[in-house]
Amino acid sequence: MKKKLLLFGLLFCMTTAFAQKLMKADRRYAAFEYMEAAKLYEEYLADTKKARPEVITKAADSYYYINNMGSALRWYSKLHELQGDKMDDKHFHRYIMALRSEEKYEKADELMLKRLEIKGDTTLIERFNKQKMHLDSLSITPPVYAVNNLAVNSAKADFGTAFYGDKIVYASSRDTVGKKNYSWNDQPFLVMYEAKRDTVTGAFSKDKKFLPKGQTTYHNAAATFTTDLKTVYFSENNVKKDNKLVDDEKGTNNIQIVRGEIMGEKLVKPEKLAFCSEDYSTGHPTLSADGKWMFFVSDMPGGLGETDIYAVEVYSDGTLGTPVNAGSTINTAGREMFPFIKDNILYFSSDGHYGLGGLDVFASTKGEGLEFSLPLNLGKPINSNGDDFAFIINDKETSGYLSSNRKGGKGDDDIYFFKKEKQKPCTYTISGTVRNKKDGLPIAGARVSTGQTEFVGAVSTDENGKYAMDVPCVLKLHFRASKEGFSSDEKDVETGKVSGELKNVDFVLGKYEELVKIEDNVEKIDINPIYFDFDQYYVTPQGAAELDKVVYVMQHFPDIVIKIESHTDSRGKDDYNMRLSDDRAKSTYSYIVAKGIDPKRIESVHGYGETQLRNKCSNDVECTEEEHQLNRRSDFIIVRKASPQPSPKERG
Repeated sequence: MKKKLLLFGLLFCMTTAFAQKLMKADRRYAAFEYMEAAKLYEEYLADTKKARPEVITKAADSYYYINNMGSALRWYSKLHELQGDKMDDKHFHRYIMALRSEEKYEKADELMLKRLEIKGDTTLIERFNKQKMHLDSLSITPPVYAVNNLAVNSAKADFGTAFYGDKIVYASSRDTVGKKNYSWNDQPFLVMYEAKRDTVTGAFSKDKKFLPKGQTTYHNAAATFTTDLKTVYFSENNVKKDNKLVDDEKGTNNIQIVRGEIMGEKLVKPEKLAFCSEDYSTGHPTLSADGKWMFFVSDMPGGLGETDIYAVEVYSDGTLGTPVNAGSTINTAGREMFPFIKDNILYFSSDGHYGLGGLDVFASTKGEGLEFSLPLNLGKPINSNGDDFAFIINDKETSGYLSSNRKGGKGDDDIYFFKKEKQKPCTYTISGTVRNKKDGLPIAGARVSTGQTEFVGAVSTDENGKYAMDVPCVLKLHFRASKEGFSSDEKDVETGKVSGELKNVDFVLGKYEELVKIEDNVEKIDINPIYFDFDQYYVTPQGAAELDKVVYVMQHFPDIVIKIESHTDSRGKDDYNMRLSDDRAKSTYSYIVAKGIDPKRIESVHGYGETQLRNKCSNDVECTEEEHQLNRRSDFIIVRKASPQPSPKERG
């Protein structure tokens, strides 16, 4: 009995400790202390063989929130194994994001398309395919920008640049002196800095705190300025006048947008915007160049996803209208963040549109009102499989800044400078040989020309019949080889979008005199005899090869008109042979027409049976099979002469 009581007591203690560990993890999670929560969930899950889906979900989300996507993927994969198609949209989306962040693109695409097909959402399927096609096309083109990490970056978070005249304003958590850490990521709260910027290298210098007395001791980031630089909008935690945090009913402290006037080093008349609330976040403001619109990010009720982009009119007296959701073209079920408006182009970051992983930068053209074009991914190197965001570009669109936590950085989030590279002309070298169809020998002095909708260029073949031509990089060009007295040959050639070379683009030309012969005092297309099997009229492989020569002559000499005559040997009854030869003539006719030759260019089709034998093998004359076969033939007699014709596609 004592042993049983002791064993029960040990099991009770172990179970209690086990439960306490989960309770502690849940408390950390509820307090947004995700780094500590992730460790505790990991310990708990290591000790249990059958964890509840809600525990796995919190473990995955904890890693997701601190951007440890490898560990997040491990637990989202486990959750998907348990739930399959019943996995809720939010966590399925995060699962896809984790796959992309780990560059498992094929699996992510497969799962995403399956999900959309199950839902029957044709609009999202179409968007998925168009955005994927665009991003795939960027992978074969030279990058537009060169991207460089800046020396200003620290081991902590540095991000969110804004142009401030010839200066730059950005946010950083590098200041650890007397700072309390933010429990979410265990880093100090963000402080905004201003610095001089080098327009050539993008480097920052002489940096200092931006409006030090205008910032709270909590998060301050994401500034935007009016064109006269007298008014600033930026994001900060919801705080009271005594600089204490104001939480919502769930204990969450949200972000608000503050506006104020800049007087030297002071922020004058700071005010929270009227549509901000303690119950949801508003942040990441950006102003249009004319100052009439402000775009911002919010998770306010009624949105389409985790965070959406909104627009609000700014009136001439400084008052603001009612925020309007930017709509489903821009916003998704995921996160849309960090808008930046340049002329009529809205740049923003999203993990809901098709991308490389995490947040990617997209661009969309703004039309009338709040109409937008399909957002398109800016591709590498602007984007990576990490989070890429806070994209801004100068007025000349030659350089700018973005923020990213991509691999190879110095800290958590880093600031990168990008600059448009000088693009080398993209050329493609096409080369090959022009040969004679009759004997396969090279043709010197043949002209090879190319164009698409208009003439591009032409070269001549050398003594070996070879040519080489540099052409612009385009998707498709039409090539034509020709020489006086010969037929022409044409080909459509796809060259791709990057510089390269395509060899063995060869052409075959036929000289009219070499493609015809005089026989029985008439001009015929020069082919070997087309033999038919005994008592048959279908075209044999040998016959098809010879008929292709007839097709070639008719294709390349478009004025030619022929008549078809077919013959049999003497075996069999005369009337049967007449019908058989007629069937053979019609069979060759059908083959030629099926190759695209206009039937009007075949004047007549006639079978002569055994009435025009080529040898002694008439009725009752003993002959070999080879001798009889000579009489089973078809002739293609030229009724009207042909001359080489220029292609209507050639110009110049």
